[in-house]
Amino acid sequence: MKIIAAALLASASAFTSFTPSNLRGQSALAALKDGETPIVIGLAADSGCGKSTFMRRVTSTFGGDQCGPLGGGFGNGGWETNTLVSDMATVICLDDYHLNDRQGRKVSGLTALNTAEQKFDLMFEHVKALKEGKSVMKPIYNHVNGTLDTPEEIEPTPVIIIEGLHPFVDERVRDLIDFSLYLDISPDVKLNWKIQRDMEERGHSLESIMASIEARKPDFDAYIEPQKAFADYVIEVLPTDLDKEDKKTLKVRAIQKKGVADFNPTYLFDEGSEVSWTPSADKLSSPAPGMKLSYTQEEYFGNDVSVLEMDGSFDNIQELVYVESNLGNANSKFYGEITQAMLSLADSPGSNNGTGLMQTLAAFAIRELYNKKAASAKLAASKEAVATA
Repeated sequence: MKIIAAALLASASAFTSFTPSNLRGQSALAALKDGETPIVIGLAADSGCGKSTFMRRVTSTFGGDQCGPLGGGFGNGGWETNTLVSDMATVICLDDYHLNDRQGRKVSGLTALNTAEQKFDLMFEHVKALKEGKSVMKPIYNHVNGTLDTPEEIEPTPVIIIEGLHPFVDERVRDLIDFSLYLDISPDVKLNWKIQRDMEERGHSLESIMASIEARKPDFDAYIEPQKAFADYVIEVLPTDLDKEDKKTLKVRAIQKKGVADFNPTYLFDEGSEVSWTPSADKLSSPAPGMKLSYTQEEYFGNDVSVLEMDGSFDNIQELVYVESNLGNANSKFYGEITQAMLSLADSPGSNNGTGLMQTLAAFAIRELYNKKAASAKLAASKEAVATA
């Protein structure tokens, strides 16, 4: 086990990650091959739920050049942008489709969570065009000053990821999405995270934090949370069940819909079974209150799902290979790749618990889905070429 762990640590640098040291412009993007149709991935979540970290895990999984802001970003001679690009993927922030700027929302009296503040027609037109291999001029919402800036050109890449508050609200957009994910952070965990960030790090009072959360809750409940019913893959983050007094340890569940094209849910030990497992402390060291994994078959919004769960955290990412060895349908290319991917982003939030593991498994599922669809498209093109020869 120690030899394997050392090898994983040495090779973790093979994985690329989102860093500002290697920012690239559009000219470096991979051109679509003849007949290639981009796949569209949708990610829905509230603000502050870890979308950016998840995007780093997804883009690094595809390899190639590192991912950075389109055009280099404002600090590198480019422009203020929310769009991330790599040679394989483009990540579009759906905040760019806000109807009004910050001042305009003060006039309307509506929050950015309200669907009335989103340009769904334009969002649909752009996602459709990109999937057809066409470039679009996408608006920019400037998070620094709350203005709507000059639009930027987006060229299609093999993988298009749309992330934000409302990716599944419009049925037309849903129909264009090949795989959909939802980050579901429980209210208790949201509160704990916000207290840590705003109270401990920024000096805000508990009263102001609670007021902020309560102000957003009605619109979140009305417009954001219902979208998880449309997701193929939900990462649910909850307080631990191992110690009710523990406010930091997390229980994380990957709720994986069955019957999705080109996707097979990850399982623990035996596909389709019911499993509860406490790993050996000699092979996976875990601080109190310990570690427990489970695998169950459930129903979620009327759909049959497989649920992979990790409750607890681990001290040493390298030892995660012990858990990895007992996973099936993990979509890794080689033994230890999941652990290696986790090591490459060891400093990212969630890298010592189920958050990082489930995000990595989801990223690998996206890569596998792309590979399957690309292979199917290539085969179809070959058959067509033979038929017309």
